[in-house]
Amino acid sequence: MTPGIDAAFELMIWQTPADLGLPSDRLAWLDERLGQSDLADIDLILLPELFQTGYNAADIIPHCAEASDGLFFQSMAHLARQHQVAIAYGYAERADGQIYNSAQVIDASGTSLANHRKLAIPPGLETTLFAKGDQMTRFRFHEIEVGILICYDAEFPELMRAMAMPDEGVREGAELVLVPTALSDQWAVVADRVIPARGFENGIYVAYANHCGADKGLGFLGRSCIISPTGTDLARADGGENGMAIRARISHDAVKAAQSRLPYLEECQQL
Repeated sequence: MTPGIDAAFELMIWQTPADLGLPSDRLAWLDERLGQSDLADIDLILLPELFQTGYNAADIIPHCAEASDGLFFQSMAHLARQHQVAIAYGYAERADGQIYNSAQVIDASGTSLANHRKLAIPPGLETTLFAKGDQMTRFRFHEIEVGILICYDAEFPELMRAMAMPDEGVREGAELVLVPTALSDQWAVVADRVIPARGFENGIYVAYANHCGADKGLGFLGRSCIISPTGTDLARADGGENGMAIRARISHDAVKAAQSRLPYLEECQQL
């Protein structure tokens, strides 16, 4: 990083309608929105958990699951190149005879930067569909350290803290954690209280991208948000049924200021 220059980038979350349909329909929706949007100063777009299939889609997930470099990835990489923007999205990944609830980040050149497999599988439909991931996922983007957790992962303070902690001085802890989610309308406390707390208690940004509306009888909360390192909302979507975009600037200096003011990460190592 050049001394005196704040590493930063512009992040956008697209809160998507839950009932977009099959993967081909979802790609068409995304292609249309990208074409209609002013992305001149947007560096990264975050989409929800299982954007590829939809969340309440146990009937099609086993048939649509594919390798991390499969046809859906190739289509997403094409869109990233065409519109010169990085895209993070949730999808069903097939690997080693298992299916994982995964999230992948593609840069503006169409190259995969990171792929995360959900670590914590919640009770319900996911237990019969997905295997657990077993690795934390971080990557570097515009000189900022970025982590990925998926939905239920982020509800464990231990996982978010592990993301934020530096690795024995080798590399910085995550300054931003991307959280694609599929939070139903029964769990507003998570979006409104838990996720802001995760940002505050670690002095980091948290980007939480949800579906909205309903799909096959399951209602989604919406209320996607980008949380500052001081735990406040930088941007928050509503709970309506229509998709919408929110955005915020991610700044290395803001993280360092928050962590200097409240050195939780240093103090917790001494407890």
